[in-house]
Amino acid sequence: MSTPLSEQTVAIVKATVPALAEHGTAITGAMYRRLFEDGEVAALFNQANQKNGAQAHALAAAVLAYARNIEKLDALGPAVERIAQKHIGFAIHAEHYPYVATALLGAIGEVLGEAATPEILNAWGEAYWFLADILIGREGVIRSDIMAHQGGWTDWRRFVIAERVVESDAITSFILRPEDGGAVLRHKAGQYLTFRFDMAGLPGVKRNYSISCGPNTDHYRITVKREAHGGASAFLHDHAAVGTVLECTPPAGDFFLADVLDRPIVLLSGGVGLTPMASMMELIAEAHPGAKVWYVHGTASRATHALDAQMRALADRHGNVTIATFYERCDEADDAQAGYITIDWLRDNTPFTKADFYLCGPRPFLRSFVTGLTQAGVPATQVHYEMFGPMDEALAA
Repeated sequence: MSTPLSEQTVAIVKATVPALAEHGTAITGAMYRRLFEDGEVAALFNQANQKNGAQAHALAAAVLAYARNIEKLDALGPAVERIAQKHIGFAIHAEHYPYVATALLGAIGEVLGEAATPEILNAWGEAYWFLADILIGREGVIRSDIMAHQGGWTDWRRFVIAERVVESDAITSFILRPEDGGAVLRHKAGQYLTFRFDMAGLPGVKRNYSISCGPNTDHYRITVKREAHGGASAFLHDHAAVGTVLECTPPAGDFFLADVLDRPIVLLSGGVGLTPMASMMELIAEAHPGAKVWYVHGTASRATHALDAQMRALADRHGNVTIATFYERCDEADDAQAGYITIDWLRDNTPFTKADFYLCGPRPFLRSFVTGLTQAGVPATQVHYEMFGPMDEALAA
């Protein structure tokens, strides 16, 4: 357990909030530059988010939030869990934390100059290791739990593509089985796998893909959209064939279907955000026969709609699932509604405030619905969502 922060440290860290608000991105940018002087450390990070500066901005916001909440860290609990899960995905271990400490304190001194007094640097060193110890402890618990279950593994494991299925104009599914022939860890429905693409000639490129099949010990499935500027998705769509080997870490993530469904469930997705919903629907059909479920999905058109037949078959198998589909471009022959999902439609056609909502989709989709649902009266504790990207990697070592 971390030693409690001293009152002096708390006061000093709080006093640095204005400087962090002004210079935070410069500090985190300098921190990453210092970190990446070591090639082995640089390889731990998703380099795509470094090239566009997104990670530096996200980390600056997270460090600022940490400073502002330094005396009430329980407010950061959900963020700490998400970071710990990300570290499992990126194979980050306790031995990597000192590199970040050295780089962060050096960057603070570099950017703030004489204003970075020894007292400030000492306080931030203490604050960093306080949080680091919490994360290291939590990550140890997660890894121990993974290894206690059949099929569990740590760090990178090689998987072979056993099957690939074209699901829509831009989306393809890949069935993955371990190269070593062993079992796979039963994931929690909604979790993701983290892949590295060094073997594909994309050094430093890492991607999270939600698992789109139900929990089992035989295989995983990922369902991937081709992105306009996505090197990883282009490789998967253009070059990954049956027999291709991919490397990934164990299932991770704090977004997953609850073990006990004591309220109605609304699965709400946009575009390729349907992937964790497919995993949840499989589990619901298998293990929750009494659940009342609404599956609401929006996409551009029938041509971009993936896994529709599978989701409808699962709904039929369960017997108590209502499906509603929205297409931006809708033909009369489509079994869908024209236009977009709205808060008003959800209020009128789902249990709304009585339901648990599980959301996944593009960032604008999530920003709209996470805020819209809570503003419309759905308790925040009943709104669960997955958002990939540098926002989720904030504070990551």
